[in-house]
Amino acid sequence: MKEKSMKITQNILSVALAIAATLSLTGCVNELGSVGDSSAPMEENKAFVEGEVIIKFAPEVEHLLQTRTTPTRTTIAEVDEILDEVGAYDLERVFPVDLSREDVTRKSGMHLWYVVRFKGEDEEAVATRLSSLGQVQRVDLNRTVRRAYNGKAVPMKTLSLSRAGGSVAAMNDPMLGEQWNLINTGANLSSKCIEGADVGAEGAWQLSTGCEDVIVAVLDEGVCVEHPDLKANIGVNEDDIAYSREDNASNGDKGDINGYNFVRNSGIITWNNYLDSGHGSHVAGVIAAVNNNGEGISSIAGGNGTKGGVKIMSCQIFSGNVGTSVLEVARAMKYAADNGAVILQCSWGYVSGEANGYDWGEQGFHSEEEWKMGSPLEYEALDYFVHNAGSANGPITGGVVVFAGGNESAPAAGYPGAADFAVSVAATAADFTPAVYTNYGPGTTISAPGGDQDYYWDFVDDEHNYGEVGCILSTLPFNVSESGYGWMEGTSMACPHISGVLALAISHAAERAMSITPDQLKEALYSTARNIDDYMVGEKFYKRYVADIGPLQPMKMDLSLYKGQMGAGQVDAAALLAEIEGVGVPMRFPNIYVGQGEKFAIKPAKYFVDGADKTYSVTIQDGTIATCVMEGDKLIFEGVKSGMTSAVLVADGEQHTFTITVRKGAGSNGWM
Repeated sequence: MKEKSMKITQNILSVALAIAATLSLTGCVNELGSVGDSSAPMEENKAFVEGEVIIKFAPEVEHLLQTRTTPTRTTIAEVDEILDEVGAYDLERVFPVDLSREDVTRKSGMHLWYVVRFKGEDEEAVATRLSSLGQVQRVDLNRTVRRAYNGKAVPMKTLSLSRAGGSVAAMNDPMLGEQWNLINTGANLSSKCIEGADVGAEGAWQLSTGCEDVIVAVLDEGVCVEHPDLKANIGVNEDDIAYSREDNASNGDKGDINGYNFVRNSGIITWNNYLDSGHGSHVAGVIAAVNNNGEGISSIAGGNGTKGGVKIMSCQIFSGNVGTSVLEVARAMKYAADNGAVILQCSWGYVSGEANGYDWGEQGFHSEEEWKMGSPLEYEALDYFVHNAGSANGPITGGVVVFAGGNESAPAAGYPGAADFAVSVAATAADFTPAVYTNYGPGTTISAPGGDQDYYWDFVDDEHNYGEVGCILSTLPFNVSESGYGWMEGTSMACPHISGVLALAISHAAERAMSITPDQLKEALYSTARNIDDYMVGEKFYKRYVADIGPLQPMKMDLSLYKGQMGAGQVDAAALLAEIEGVGVPMRFPNIYVGQGEKFAIKPAKYFVDGADKTYSVTIQDGTIATCVMEGDKLIFEGVKSGMTSAVLVADGEQHTFTITVRKGAGSNGWM
């Protein structure tokens, strides 16, 4: 049996190595590339990081790892023999210790992932040798992850734009009339525009405009956290200190005030590299630009001017031409789950397994099983987010991952978005038709506005480049656009529309002090989507730049190919929020964990309907273990001595019973 098991392991590794050697990751391919391409060459794309192999140890040897005294060795004889022979100089856990989440990390087995670093040896050979050991459960090459676009967004030339028929009164943000993706009046873009071909934002805003307790993690280029139309909705980790060299929050990362820069292994988020596209900031603006502030654009879940919207956590995985790797991407996914995010916004993914090889080179994964085998660390990190984000005492008991479906015009979505547990987004134009670049078919679960420059090529004037008004207008760093705004297109623009709508639905649950599950949320998302099959008839004509021929060459697409292939249909935020009102169970005040001699603060209002207007009192059974006082809108618990005690929270006759646990080194609850 041992020989058979070894052969199976080696066969799986062979598949993983073959895939790793040929695949690259794609972001928003074709995002206004013909207008704003950079001439700077991309850094050489190597398939994986040299001198690194990622391994997951078998649970049976966990106790040996805990007893190791040499940082570069394991105390497992068979493993250490190989490490000695390859000259391993570093062996570290993939996921740093987060004191408040270490129990969850160990329960999920994520603490068993390690990265091995060595010099002068072939990575594939080292991976093959380690995979043959019974003490090693998984082996993964540290594949490179690079954005697939050089071009920057198309900057907005003026801040005073207003198109005929595009003016709306739902928010006072001056550019809302340009945002057909939020409110499509049918007059925004003349004959190529249909009233209601949007995300249904105006109706949804009657029920919710976003809740500050909901956090969306944006895995992308760094978000411009100082942008005046974003800053108020950027999440702040109050347990840490900006630019600190200490892990003040005890979550394994230093200085992570607004998220973390996994490219540079730093708490400092960057967005001003001259090769940055502005992509992360653009995505963030679609989700949570500050609404009703009389400035710039509106967003899906950015509040209403009197109350804040959902919060953005910047998990930076790209910077200029510097790519990152699966190692950093996996860390970003787990970081997001451990620090309060409930939605993972991922406008990147592998080239579709059905992509045209002539245009796109090597195809990506063809099946979910192939992806799981070829990228085990990535799979487990996403699985961790799905099952460990959120809280049993919060508005959602798990996490939702949202991926761009891909821009290869392929009849299948790319992975990881095509996986069963993920939401994979196709892109539409302002008339419900599929964007000319969008992937569709198997793996696609939902559609949303993504822009379509080639389709709207005939829209051009003194203030606009051709077709840009048919794309998505959002926030940009000022080094990309002097106005701070501009256009992009792609399934990676459709993707944040879904993230924003889901965040709005979770906000609606939170405001009603209800708790829902990710499955309930996704079921409601799909069941309330608008059927757009009636628009999948005839031919769609557009113009596109063609190499060696020139710009604006006439093209056409057969819309019948897309019928029944755009997922459940186009997202309808208003219908989703109405549907979610009848879903879920009442939230309960959580059990409290606090360190001896330390304090822990929590806002009780979010566990009660209209909680901001209530008066709270806490009775602790054993006051020698912990104390509690109300300061402003927060309950402050202080651990006196180690132990457990029950407590009761009362507000206007409604009461919640909970437990307080005091222990040494309890850490903090970070973003929550």
